[in-house]
This record gives sequence, C-alpha cells and structure tokens, in this order.
Amino acid sequence: MRPPLRAVVMLAATAALVTACNSSDDWSEPRPAPSAIGTLGPGFVDPSTKPAPEATITPQPGSWAGVHPPKDYRVVLLTSGTDNPTKALVTAVKEWADDEDVDLRTIAVGSAHDTVPSIAKAMEMGPDLIVSAGNDLIDGLALVTPNHLDEKFLVVGAELAEPTHNVTAVDWEGASFRGEGLGMSSTYDPNSFTADRCAAAIRAGVAAVLNDLTGLVVWL
Repeated sequence: MRPPLRAVVMLAATAALVTACNSSDDWSEPRPAPSAIGTLGPGFVDPSTKPAPEATITPQPGSWAGVHPPKDYRVVLLTSGTDNPTKALVTAVKEWADDEDVDLRTIAVGSAHDTVPSIAKAMEMGPDLIVSAGNDLIDGLALVTPNHLDEKFLVVGAELAEPTHNVTAVDWEGASFRGEGLGMSSTYDPNSFTADRCAAAIRAGVAAVLNDLTGLVVWL
C-alpha cells in the first residue's frame, strides 16, 4: 500500500530544487481564476464547434499570438532531464515568463523516484498552471493528474496517452513521447526542439488553457 501523497512529499521534498522568478507574493491568498488578455486569432480552432475530449487540434501558425496571461500569472515549471530538448523547452518557458511578467517557480526533479512527490509539491504551491518539460515526467503525470482534476497541467514537447480534461499538451512531428511503456515515437527527432518551436509551444499551450481548450493535444 502506497503512503499518502502528502506524506511522500514531506519525505522527498529535498529531492526537488525550487527556484522563483518574478515572484511578487507567497501565493498563500486565494484569488479569482485568471482570464486571458486578448483573443485567439482566426484558425486556432473552429469557433462553431468545441473540440471533443482528447482531440488533436492544429492551429494556424501565430493564431495564438494575441493571447497573453494576466500579470503575475502563477506558474510552476516542472522539469526533469539534462538532454538538449528539455533544456530548450525550459529556456523557452523561462523566456516567456520574463516577457509576460509571469510569476514563475521551478521544480527540478532529480530522479524518477522523485517525480510523483515533486508533482504533489507543485500542486501544494497553489499555481494557476503547472507546466511540464521533460519526457521523464510523463508517467508520473499520468498517475497523478486523473486524481486532481481541479489542477491545470500543460505538457510541452510530449503528451499523455490518455489525458483527462485538466491536461493539455503541445506536440509536433519529432516530439510526441507518451510514456507508459509505449517507447519513443519512430519520428522522434531531438533536433526538432528548436528555440522557435519551443517558444511557440508554450505560447500556444497557454493560449489554449486560458481559453478553456483543455484535455487536448495542440499540434504545431
């Protein structure tokens, strides 16, 4: 029998490195749900039909550019791995946070054993959104996210095999790792994780989340 999630967090908290960027408060006070600033451009989705759960949408390039998070949008970045694709994703998320005045905290997961406790720690911090960067996090997210449907998650550069409505992913040909023993996609290409592609991934993904287009795969 597994110990309670909170107990696991307390035992393994030292395994995760937490840093803050643009931090303006301790996130202890509740506040209204954040709303998007700006609107989606033509071609992001068909405005007449809401996508079905677990659907894949292919927005027109740049159709997300008019959407911005509110100032001090609370985001926890979960990251695991030192490979070049993960580094590129982390850099893109941090640059986006700086550009958009996002209140970003980062949890670096040291090992697979620490994944679930680190996800739980991120949730306990009270963010508006948890962003995942790194293939090593996928199996842990698949375990935790169905049991915490009130938490919003955004996976960049990978996806969950069976996402619930609170998990949104941004993928492209060359990415799309899904974990759960499925192995790496035959089209996986670490060189596809360019700075421009990773920047588009975080911006398109956040635009989808802020417009309640969740539980989907955003295909770039």
